[in-house]
Amino acid sequence: MSLFTAYINGWQSWGKVFQSVKDFEPLIKYIFNRHNLPFTGIEHCTPGTNAVFKVGGLVAKIFAPKESGMDTDSDYKTELFGIERVNRLGIPAPQLTASGTVEDKYVFHYLVMEHISGGSLGQLEGGMTDNEKMKYAMQLREITDRMNTPCERFNDCDIVSRAYACERWSKLPLSLQYERKEFLKKYRITNPVYVHGDLNPDNVLIDTKGNLYIIDFADAVLAPSEYELAAIVCELFCFEKPYMDGYFGEYDAAELSEKCFDALLVHDFGADIIRCNLGRVDEITSLAVLKERLYTAIKNNKGWEIDEQ
Repeated sequence: MSLFTAYINGWQSWGKVFQSVKDFEPLIKYIFNRHNLPFTGIEHCTPGTNAVFKVGGLVAKIFAPKESGMDTDSDYKTELFGIERVNRLGIPAPQLTASGTVEDKYVFHYLVMEHISGGSLGQLEGGMTDNEKMKYAMQLREITDRMNTPCERFNDCDIVSRAYACERWSKLPLSLQYERKEFLKKYRITNPVYVHGDLNPDNVLIDTKGNLYIIDFADAVLAPSEYELAAIVCELFCFEKPYMDGYFGEYDAAELSEKCFDALLVHDFGADIIRCNLGRVDEITSLAVLKERLYTAIKNNKGWEIDEQ
């Protein structure tokens, strides 16, 4: 008899069950018994792509099976490598407790890790002082300096080839798309390091003692260290001065905007970051306009309003 009895055939069907405690409880109980872990009541965690539940002091993350329409095999391997690496390097992140695969009605990859009591930066920053924001940005800089270092290849992702084929840019002006592809033809990777790839407000946690942690390593790639800045500067910090000062110290807005500009053009989520933080995309008709908007946002410590004329 199957542990997981719900029917999955496509993304819509996965979306109906991936937060269901009832559907996942037998599978989670089996996983915890397999690893001799204490099982208590199951609670919901912040929803994402995969099924994530809190069980006592642990978090169980169950990756969507291929029947969902998502190929998460690479995500699982990439995240497993990432969390094992940061644990080994002593970088603040949840400690991995168990990992593996259950071949049930569907094939489920899973991770079980420490639960960090507290909240995400996105949840908590509304009540933060400028000094607290600066302090957390300084903690993040310590983390990324230790994390963004050379390592062996851990997945098959070529960031330039992926960027060239990325369909997210199709919602931006054709003139900008053309110039970007010309840029990518000439772009060369130098000094690749391990980068997290998605340091957004949901993936940076702060515990009850004020310590900062990072989670969710499934989008990690080998890339220039500047790749990390696309999400950090535009999405995590939203250009705010306390964060920027804490992370960079003294910085030159023009020099930093050049680094972020390159990062946005090759980043897997670059188009989405631009759409959410740099104003009306129908007005961003060239790389020159994009670069100017990015420079202005960094210089003024403020993103562009989405409806700005």
